[in-house]
Amino acid sequence: MRRYYQPALSDLFLNHMVINMKHTVEVMIPEAEIKARIAELGRQITERYKDSGSEMVLVGLLRGSFMFMADLCREVQVPHEVDFMTASSYGSGMSTTRDVKILKDLDEDIRGKDVLIVEDIIDSGNTLSKVREILGLREPKSLAICTLLDKPSRREVDVPVEFIGFSIPDEFVVGYGIDYAQRYRHLPYVGKVVLLDE
Repeated sequence: MRRYYQPALSDLFLNHMVINMKHTVEVMIPEAEIKARIAELGRQITERYKDSGSEMVLVGLLRGSFMFMADLCREVQVPHEVDFMTASSYGSGMSTTRDVKILKDLDEDIRGKDVLIVEDIIDSGNTLSKVREILGLREPKSLAICTLLDKPSRREVDVPVEFIGFSIPDEFVVGYGIDYAQRYRHLPYVGKVVLLDE
């Protein structure tokens, strides 16, 4: 049975125009599938780094990755540190811009460490490419990327992604930490926003 989250009227930004429309959030990836896939990612990451001999750091990109990061770090069976960055190329609407800003930097030194960037969703790749460039200049032993969701059809910048949870079509998605205007992060599944006929 399909589950729906039915919000009240809210402002959605579509094609850079503010419109007031009813919408629903339809389940795209159920909670159980997310949990199972994260467990598998944890096993893959553990296998890759278990014999490295170096310290490992998981770097979560806030805010969207926080739920994925929390669940993933429990599945990675290699001792690791956790740190966070905030980098943004999103305005208040549904489309990305090319302007990338680092709003919060890491607290710890990553020199000589295995660094795994943990992202919620890769769209254009602009933000992630910039973050990877910045962290690469800090001389980590290795640098890799793990994302829960990937939209390959939206890619503008070619950025290597070593671990992908789910490749998805070009839909506007929310839930499991991913928001729209700070809403819907709490949903336990990934859902797509569907506009309803008046």
